[in-house]
Amino acid sequence: MAGAKNHQFHILPPSVWPLVGSFSALVLFGGLVMWMHDNPYGAWVFFAGVLGVFFTMFSWWGDVIREAHSGDHTPIVQLHLRYGMILFIASEVMFFVAWFWAWFNASLFPADVESIGGVWPPEGMHVLDPFGWPLLNTLILLCSGTTVTWAHHALIHGDRRGLINGLWATILLGLLFTGIQAYEYAHAPFMFAGPEANIYGSAFMMATGFHGFHVIIGTIFLIVCLVRAYRGHFSPQQHFGFEAAAWYWHFVDVVWLFLFLCIYVWGGWGAEYH
Repeated sequence: MAGAKNHQFHILPPSVWPLVGSFSALVLFGGLVMWMHDNPYGAWVFFAGVLGVFFTMFSWWGDVIREAHSGDHTPIVQLHLRYGMILFIASEVMFFVAWFWAWFNASLFPADVESIGGVWPPEGMHVLDPFGWPLLNTLILLCSGTTVTWAHHALIHGDRRGLINGLWATILLGLLFTGIQAYEYAHAPFMFAGPEANIYGSAFMMATGFHGFHVIIGTIFLIVCLVRAYRGHFSPQQHFGFEAAAWYWHFVDVVWLFLFLCIYVWGGWGAEYH
């Protein structure tokens, strides 16, 4: 029959969301530049762009969910979605490589940074005790990795109650991690910027702060999965949305282990703890 589908791929229909998302991102970054230059309307333009981006994400991913429920996500389409998530996580890895590079460049060659006196950590500086709150946060994230794996295995075996309980546990652990890190930042003996700031505080805050942002994003990702689990959206055969969230959460866990060892433990070695 003419026009009949004789392949396993999903040919996407025309969508307005790439165009809306592009213009929203343009407004977001334009507003951010205006805000940085003290334009009185910069903040309004920036937040209008943020709302546009969120609206695009909500609408576009809603279309993807409807496509999955209508049977468009064949096994080969699901495979390619997994490839896409793998490439996205690979790009995130390179993003964090940049912050680790900045950290090691300053710490291994402190003589090149005159403002810190040629030593690392900077002379006379107090750092956070890695075996206090940071160690507790490490244990929390490791536990959250086990709970999200529990939820995944429960889903594969058709145990919806186990899926929901595992997601709840992971979300609560993620929120606890974020709360502890906020407390840690509020009581840190160094600053990100200002007259008393230096490369240690700036690199520390950028690396750990972006990781904290990723934890927040991952927690939102899991909350969406929890809502979908309550609505019965996932099945043992088709659950890419949850699988992508679980992969992202494990990535966040692994990055934190490197941050803890390289920045908290090794990077503060020899300095006095706060």
